Amino acid sequence: MLKSEPAKITFRHRSQPLADQFDTLSDQHQDFLSRQKIFFTGTAAPIGRVNISPRPTDVFRIINGNRVAYLDYIGSGNETAAHTRKLPRMTIMTCAFEGPPRILRMYGTASTHQTGTPEFQSLLRDHYDNTAPRNTRQIVVLDIDLVQTSCGYGVPLFDYQGDRPNLSRWADAKSDDELVEYRTLKNTKSIDGFETGHIDGQ
Repeated sequence: MLKSEPAKITFRHRSQPLADQFDTLSDQHQDFLSRQKIFFTGTAAPIGRVNISPRPTDVFRIINGNRVAYLDYIGSGNETAAHTRKLPRMTIMTCAFEGPPRILRMYGTASTHQTGTPEFQSLLRDHYDNTAPRNTRQIVVLDIDLVQTSCGYGVPLFDYQGDRPNLSRWADAKSDDELVEYRTLKNTKSIDGFETGHIDGQ
């Protein structure tokens, strides 16, 4: 699932009640991330609505202790790309729904790299075996400047039953041209009218 270069990471932390802050992802943090099934991304432009989206962890990659990335699929909107063009801050959060309670947040600066760009191709080659589903639209990278863990006592326990097949079925039912048409229709602007940087014909 998650892929990362094994490395010994030295970090310093500043303790707070029920929370700890770190400069980088430790081996323990990376192990925790590797066992989760979902993560959430939060972005906002200087004005307008705040966006929070759930993501499956099979698309998530740890590049190093201060950089992570995820493969992003065509959807009904593209708030992340629009927001980060205006203000490139992002928070990624995941939490334990089974086992010991914990919440882990990664704060930093985000960038989106659309299909067809040299940056996308380089990331795809180095971290995704040069393979992406047909409905891929971009790879999002987060450069981390702060990691925070907290207790997670308020997070309920859930049992993981599996991933939903709906998105892949939806994409499989469409031709390449239909996917491009849908992306052009739905993914060019945010709900506040901000441009996403979508390139027509991709």
